[in-house]
Amino acid sequence: MTGPLAGIRVVELSTFITAPLTGVMLADMGAEVVKVENPDGGDPFRSYGGGNYSAQYCSYNRNKRSIAISLRTDLGRSAMQKLVQRSDVLLDNFRAGVLDRLGFTAEKLRELNPSLIHCSITGFGTVGPYSARPCFDSIAQGLSGMYSQFLDPEHPRLTGTTISDNVTGQYAAYGILAALFERARTGIARRVEVNMIEATMAFMPEPFGYLTQNGEHSDAFLRIRNSLAFAFRCRDGKLVVTHMSSRQKFYEQFVETIGRADLVDDARFHTLEGRVANYEALWNIAREAFAKKDRAEWLQLFEGADIPFSSINDIEDVMADPQVRAMDSFTTLRHPQKGELTSIRRPVRLDGRRDDQAAVAPPMLGEHTDEILRELGLVPESPTKGPM
Repeated sequence: MTGPLAGIRVVELSTFITAPLTGVMLADMGAEVVKVENPDGGDPFRSYGGGNYSAQYCSYNRNKRSIAISLRTDLGRSAMQKLVQRSDVLLDNFRAGVLDRLGFTAEKLRELNPSLIHCSITGFGTVGPYSARPCFDSIAQGLSGMYSQFLDPEHPRLTGTTISDNVTGQYAAYGILAALFERARTGIARRVEVNMIEATMAFMPEPFGYLTQNGEHSDAFLRIRNSLAFAFRCRDGKLVVTHMSSRQKFYEQFVETIGRADLVDDARFHTLEGRVANYEALWNIAREAFAKKDRAEWLQLFEGADIPFSSINDIEDVMADPQVRAMDSFTTLRHPQKGELTSIRRPVRLDGRRDDQAAVAPPMLGEHTDEILRELGLVPESPTKGPM
């Protein structure tokens, strides 16, 4: 592997999204990541939609190797011990106490490898009345208050992609990198703990600031009003978004572009505070204008204006967008059995480049079991069969 984390070894005990995303982020930077999976089906994300190589699983598991071993067998425990002994990081997203029951207590891990950085991801942390509960993305978005920033309480229906899972994985990677840096300087190996509730809260600090500093209750529209962000439906039914924020010139160019230059001197909208207070009135005026032209016409009109403005793209539109294509945001991975797979590139460039990023397709369940066991000195001469 190449990249700034080349030489760093990670053992990943993970399922679904949080820890797998952390592992991907480390692997994308060059770390060697071994994903330890239960031989009985492996990561449950594999089987979504049938089979064992789902789009969900593939989204979070590139650039890794998979070993399928049961930690309840002698061989599996021996393999796990040797993996821990040779690794820099152990990453898991088990519920609190699971590793202890499997015999890998904090004391045992420290005995096996005093330099090991152990990152543990949980739903609710290790203390408190909810600590033993199972947690998934929707639960974390609910408890943290995030859903209150998106839902219509009169017609509550969950929408959108995973957020809590993803930001938790990112915070875990951030904690691991800090711990690796400290270990390199001091020799101290930390235990890193991240939970989904606190990670989601930390990802959206503004609503808590509105409440504690301003006494304002945040709903789904407070931040949107304060930012003067708008969505509009055009004549052809397609959608656009604009974000005027605090700059007076954005507002003035916006109303001129939609053919309502008279609004520059409208007392209701003359100041930022006035525009925020009269957000609904401004939206109603502007949406009437947008309904008179197709989206392509509006995009062309706004092209020459210095205003944050875009189409609201479907996923298919994103992949065809000229800016996305110019950035070369996608790559093709090739698996010897599964064929070609489209993957999003690492969004971080180093010195303007990211050609140091490995490009290995997600592994099949146990694809590297024999290979890794041989490295550990545990594999028999003949290929393994069945659970280990």
